[in-house]
Amino acid sequence: MSMQSHLAELVKKHQALENEITDCLAHPAVDDLKVVELKRRKLQVKEEIERLRLNGQASVH
Repeated sequence: MSMQSHLAELVKKHQALENEITDCLAHPAVDDLKVVELKRRKLQVKEEIERLRLNGQASVH
């Protein structure tokens, strides 16, 4: 898998997590622990995206 395709998959995963968080918060019986876990996973994906972008820029120069 190329870095660009991996990056695109991570962006999709990040958006899917955002959508899932929004859906959870829209329901009155929201499970707070589930929301916290989703937010933690979303942050991990965001950090991975940033790391790949930084590594990609460093290898271009």
